[in-house]
Amino acid sequence: MNTLFDKIWDSHVVSDIEDGPTQLYIDRLYCHEVTSPQAFDGLRARGIGCLRPERIFCMPDHNTPTHDQDKPIEDPVSKAQVDALERNAAEFGLTYWGMNDPDNGIIHVVGPEKGLSLPGMTIVCGDSHTSTHGAMGAVAFGIGTSEVEMVLASQCILQQKPKSMSIRVEGSLGKGVTAKDLALFLMSRITTSGATGYFVEYRGSAVRSLSMEGRLTLCNLSIEMGARGGFVAPDETTFAYLKGRQYAPKGADWDKAVEYWKTLRSGDDAVFDREIVFDAAEIQPMITYGTNPGMGMAIDGSIPADAGRKALDYMGFEAGQKLLGHKVDYVFLGACTNGRIEDFRAFASIVKGRRKAEGVTAWLVPGSWAVKAQVEAEGIARILADAGFEVRQPGCSACLAMNDDKIPAGKYAVSTSNRNFEGRQGPGSRTLLASPLTAAAAAVTGVITDPRELL
Repeated sequence: MNTLFDKIWDSHVVSDIEDGPTQLYIDRLYCHEVTSPQAFDGLRARGIGCLRPERIFCMPDHNTPTHDQDKPIEDPVSKAQVDALERNAAEFGLTYWGMNDPDNGIIHVVGPEKGLSLPGMTIVCGDSHTSTHGAMGAVAFGIGTSEVEMVLASQCILQQKPKSMSIRVEGSLGKGVTAKDLALFLMSRITTSGATGYFVEYRGSAVRSLSMEGRLTLCNLSIEMGARGGFVAPDETTFAYLKGRQYAPKGADWDKAVEYWKTLRSGDDAVFDREIVFDAAEIQPMITYGTNPGMGMAIDGSIPADAGRKALDYMGFEAGQKLLGHKVDYVFLGACTNGRIEDFRAFASIVKGRRKAEGVTAWLVPGSWAVKAQVEAEGIARILADAGFEVRQPGCSACLAMNDDKIPAGKYAVSTSNRNFEGRQGPGSRTLLASPLTAAAAAVTGVITDPRELL
């Protein structure tokens, strides 16, 4: 029996090139401002348009400031990229949601919340974290600029078919353990190259018990294990999340779609190229200590003896050191990894009735205007304000140093984003990846703290 990955991939094959790649049909292309300008220039040079403009959605997110979005962008490079996307979308007749548009946000947050990303789809974007959309039961992956041009022109792409991997996590996640901790745990075990060449299907009772937001976080981080992408088979959780969303099917079309989506699963006798099983009981709240997402450990653990010297020198840590109680300068809640409503609820559950620690700068950045509106409607913004926090405007923010939200050199940031590479959050910045609960615990204590102590 074929795996679910085989089913979705094979149903989108237009043609196979002998001893070459597959021509794959793409259901949805997302465009942001960073990787698309040269692709549109390529169309212009060839004198052609977009084949299926109704399947393409554009929005800026990487370069957008998270304050004063009603004013012109001050940074000239950021402004040029955002302006170029708006012009290109207008010229080629594409849907564009710009800054301050209520539909705007981080592209990987907006796609699922609008019902644009649906089970069984093939989805691409010029961004590695496109794997996020796999949580909907889709084959979603990042592509390069030349491939963006390919999809704009033909709604198809040339791709080698990846191998399939099953990662099964059985049992129940413990107190204070989130989808982010699950992902960081998997990376610490598999390493950042352990899934290279594979498309991962996440399975097992612990995965099934995750909310849609949790699944989106897990799939978002597939790329950090080296995988081409990762996904979760659609189920009742998926259908409940999608029902009534703006672009999801309606009425009789909805019933027909769900009937089809229920067939999207790997058979009991499906054969994967590689299978790994983990016990959820092993997983604790996690934190990274190094300069790649695989350098993670249990929050109450000690830095391994074999940790790389170069990474530890950069971070200012020593092998054998515990991180509990280590001073924190910045806390960042947000990114396409953890900028959803559930992440804000989790953060607020820790800070409620407490105060932001002196000396800590906290950037709380919703992944979309819809998330920001929900944070206000649910009273979360009030809880956060009472504790001394401010909710900013949507954008990629401090996930990467492409906008105003940069961590200064030498400063420590507990971050809910996806990467902790050298300089990722600003030249010389030191990033510790963690869950929203762990970020909140650091924000109110001023030091790295086990969130289970505050729950």
